[in-house]
Amino acid sequence: MTEPKRQRLSPADRERQIIEGAIAYFAETGFSGQTRELSKRLGITQPLLYRYFENKQALVDRVYETVFAGRWDPSWIALLQDREQPLRERLVEFYRRYSEATYRPEWIRIYMHAGLSSPTLNRKYIQLVRRELLPVIARELRQHCGLADTNAPVCEEEIEFVWNLHGGMFYQALRRHVYRTRINVDFMKHVGFAVDNFLAGAAVTYPRLLQEFAPAALEPRKLKRVR
Repeated sequence: MTEPKRQRLSPADRERQIIEGAIAYFAETGFSGQTRELSKRLGITQPLLYRYFENKQALVDRVYETVFAGRWDPSWIALLQDREQPLRERLVEFYRRYSEATYRPEWIRIYMHAGLSSPTLNRKYIQLVRRELLPVIARELRQHCGLADTNAPVCEEEIEFVWNLHGGMFYQALRRHVYRTRINVDFMKHVGFAVDNFLAGAAVTYPRLLQEFAPAALEPRKLKRVR
């Protein structure tokens, strides 16, 4: 029986094929999966794979750039900072967009596999969220709670407060795509209730949190005197 002819692809299409195949493969097997098996699944030789990626780590790095960094959208931050809309509406819309981009089976499963075998990838993404997203939500929460709009740095306790909301959203996706739990709840309705609960709690606890851990954030901004 003759083997089927290997499909001839342009270099760009071949690279795309390898990346997409690697995403599906690592989502299933984790990063302990071997490039030899990946090559078999793709119907190519291992030497051909290494013509595009010099080693496995280079391929893993590209998977990270595609699955994590490649789906990060800077417009999310602009949305959260648009004070023409109530913070509730901004948060709900943010999580609609964010979930569509990230809460997919391959994203969730690769994220969990990375945490077990290649935690550097998780740390890079967590640092991205910690640096670009959480401080923005914290500052908007200050404004929502009627607190002084200052330039005082966001403290770690504020970051943890916001992580509670963000982590809760992630955990539902984790239950759905990793634990295969049947969740008979509309995700966006869940988001609405979670955001409402978060903001209601923040109205009571956030001023106390700042008073204890970041009192400078409660001081009105001092205007420079013009001479």
